[in-house]
Amino acid sequence: MLGVEGENIREVEISNIQKPWLKFYDEGVRSSIDYPVIPLYKLYENTANRFPNKIAFDFFGTKWTYQQVFDASKKLRAFLEQEGVQKGDRVAVSLPNTPHYFIAVSAITSLGAIVVQCNPIYTARELKHAVTDSEAKILIGLDGAYNNYRPLIEEGLFQKVVIASIEDFLKFPKNILFRSFVKKKRFGEVNVDFNSEVIPWTKAMSYPKSDKEAEINPKEDVAVFQYTGGTTGLPKGAMLTHYNLVVNAHQVASWDPKSSPDDVYLGALPMFHSYGFTMANSGFLIGGKFIPLPDPRDFDSYLKMIQKYKVTVFPGVPTMYIALLNHPDLKKYELGTVRTCISGAGALPVEVKRKWEEVTGGKIVEGYGLSEASPVTHCNPVYGLNKAGSIGIPMPDTIAVVVDDDGNILPPGQVGELAIYGPQVMKGYWRMEDETARTLINGWLLTGDVATMDSDGYFYIVDRKKDMIKAGGYNIYPRDIEEVLYEHPAVLEAAVIGVPDPYRGETVKAFIALRPEYKGKVTAEELEKFCRERLAPYKVPKLWEFRDELPKSIVGKVLRRVLKEEELKKFK
Repeated sequence: MLGVEGENIREVEISNIQKPWLKFYDEGVRSSIDYPVIPLYKLYENTANRFPNKIAFDFFGTKWTYQQVFDASKKLRAFLEQEGVQKGDRVAVSLPNTPHYFIAVSAITSLGAIVVQCNPIYTARELKHAVTDSEAKILIGLDGAYNNYRPLIEEGLFQKVVIASIEDFLKFPKNILFRSFVKKKRFGEVNVDFNSEVIPWTKAMSYPKSDKEAEINPKEDVAVFQYTGGTTGLPKGAMLTHYNLVVNAHQVASWDPKSSPDDVYLGALPMFHSYGFTMANSGFLIGGKFIPLPDPRDFDSYLKMIQKYKVTVFPGVPTMYIALLNHPDLKKYELGTVRTCISGAGALPVEVKRKWEEVTGGKIVEGYGLSEASPVTHCNPVYGLNKAGSIGIPMPDTIAVVVDDDGNILPPGQVGELAIYGPQVMKGYWRMEDETARTLINGWLLTGDVATMDSDGYFYIVDRKKDMIKAGGYNIYPRDIEEVLYEHPAVLEAAVIGVPDPYRGETVKAFIALRPEYKGKVTAEELEKFCRERLAPYKVPKLWEFRDELPKSIVGKVLRRVLKEEELKKFK
């Protein structure tokens, strides 16, 4: 029994909440950690001081030590100073997993400025919201995504744009792994119009190192804006403090008692995503070697790099493990060095867990998190009791309960909303006080996910946030896509839902009612092309259905719920 059943999270004493999950922690995992109250960049600096000559990352054969990484961040810091970046200013970072990323984050946060996380495959339309909402005046991006930046540059939204290139960190451009990556052309070659406002990364790195550091209050000052979608409205900027992020790195790093500086991390999870960011931070905290992969879909390189670098830690999402298990060349590679895999951002099928552990001999455990919690809050023990279908138990210093619509704590076995309390919970949403007040109640984060807890303290997600689609590890919000569809002159009504998919978890399906004059004249292919010009690829509907009209409520609201129910019946 929880001991506080029926009490409301607005009034409950945190110390009175029982934690049945603690008895299931792996031996060596502490229930509470003495977290250093430091700025985020100090996490990287401290590791550089401990292991100055240790390899921090190996990027297609180009190796950089921790000291080299931190020295480089001081050069970029000098450039940002020259541009007038001060504490509280926002700098947009639009990069895949390349060495530029941590250099940029370290430099930006050392000045007390805020990193605005941006997906490098965002279209100009999607990027504009994050840039204008955050009022970021400087962008650090990748040359292959320049065409998406160009309209915003021409609009005069930036004071300065720094364009990085993967070749900035290639001493061995003929490396076989790099050739494999280039062949995929995820970030193709683009001619960049360099001028006084748009400069190459190498120029920004030409400044002498700066030792200037801002005065930062880690528990109050924001380090990162992590944009996260909502079931209504545009994406919200979750304000993650320096302390939030340092804490979550320590929580994750402590979860595997066998972690050590000898670990080799496969950096397949995008670091612009909160999950990939914290998993990488935990690896840097430990002092492990990081193997960045710029393209999370380049599964050929996953296999090659796991074998070549003897990867020991591989955090990912279910679709990554499924893709590798079904890869035609899987048996050609030796994956036995992989010890620990934490799977998040979607349910891990039991059969995938079984097969992956059989192939690698390592452990794969399911966890849970959300951007508003930096993001990791739950995970199954790496070596202890794993429960099928469970997201596991709360991380150190994290408390979770299930509540009813009024905020009353429910007993084990009952279904309600998952609420989380812990030092990794965000400060709030940027410039959205009402939304913050609805989401943060007396320090508790209302996740919007429907869950239940068993008597052992293991949690289970019963349903996802209303209307949100979880596809291939991405959170996709129907309104984003519907707004684009409504821009097409032929579309009278549009509704987007997620339907079950054995590979991606869910896939996006669009229901369309055309205007009478366009019926029979507009195809799914035309609408798909229209979407591809305005949305990131993972958001573009894969399935289409045309109807004369869509189901509506008495007040005329299109009912996605009815469409979802109809689709789910097809899978029973």
